[in-house]
Amino acid sequence: MTRTAQEAYRSRVRGCLLGGAIGDALGGPVEFNDGRTIVAAHPDGVREFVAGGPGWPAGTVTDDTQMTLFTVEGLIRAGVRTDRGIGFTVAVVHHAYDRWLDTQLLPAPSGERDGWLQAEQWLYARRAPGNTCLSALTDARKGGNSIPQFGAQAANDSKGCGGVMRVAPFGLLPSRNVEWVFDSAAEAAGYTHGHVTGKLASGALAAIVYELNQGAELETALDSTQALLATKPGHEETSTALAAARELAAGDLGAGPVTVELLGGGWIAEEALAIGVYCALKYPEPDQFLDALALAVTHSGDSDSTGAICGNILGVRHGETALPAELVFGVEGRGAILQLADDLALEFTQAHRLHGDYGPHTAWRDRYPGW
Repeated sequence: MTRTAQEAYRSRVRGCLLGGAIGDALGGPVEFNDGRTIVAAHPDGVREFVAGGPGWPAGTVTDDTQMTLFTVEGLIRAGVRTDRGIGFTVAVVHHAYDRWLDTQLLPAPSGERDGWLQAEQWLYARRAPGNTCLSALTDARKGGNSIPQFGAQAANDSKGCGGVMRVAPFGLLPSRNVEWVFDSAAEAAGYTHGHVTGKLASGALAAIVYELNQGAELETALDSTQALLATKPGHEETSTALAAARELAAGDLGAGPVTVELLGGGWIAEEALAIGVYCALKYPEPDQFLDALALAVTHSGDSDSTGAICGNILGVRHGETALPAELVFGVEGRGAILQLADDLALEFTQAHRLHGDYGPHTAWRDRYPGW
């Protein structure tokens, strides 16, 4: 990449990850409220961070952002691991999710050094993690012959949104093709969610992010993603949900909770994707970022996940400078989110200056061990 291209790429990576975190933090405190209650308290939609109760201050992110960050860390470590003569292995991300599981089971870092992210104390907080994620990762940890089964697909039939809400980082890898991105994100979602729709909705989000990262307009990104999706067995539920989102966005119905809820509640993967896409289409301009996020979280449903997906989409489309400043400075973990964003950009544009089979030998390997 030229320097100009690298700067644009880094802005998109930052925008995607930080935008997702902001949408997550907006929606988290109202996730289990019905639309009428939310609107009564926030007539213009949730447009500022609010507290979610004791131990949940305004700006707090949920498991959606936590798991997205471990997705990023896993992807970077998969890149480092290729120095060992091994191809880029998606199962390294499964290992990263196992480290996230520690943050949900332990009160604090154990002291055993395994990269830097699992040592971040702020991540050791339970923010309504999905039971499916917890149980599937626990089952994988049990493994066979005392060896964790990293890379195995979950033995359940869940299509909850816990897969799709964390896979946007796959779309941020610049040197991969869109089909690899789709299939790899679907595989990563399948580590916890075994239903084909849960996997394909996740692959579709990653493909949308990829196309936007390559400079496509949102409508174009959706066209190409839906064409790819249609080639996958079992695509019908996800294809129908995306088509409904686009049709609704192009229609005359006013944008509000009642309209959003025509697409569902977002508790399952294809509905969460559809709501995130609908809100991004309804308010597509950079100066409408907050309008889109407010629409994405103000409804009866999984508000943090739909907010995160909308933020991922618009963040990668417009870059970090489009993010609402009044929310950027107050979101939990901003320093770590931006460190990971910049490190992802470094790994996938300038890895040759950080590590290699025969050098250079830098502290990057301590930060991101290749296992």
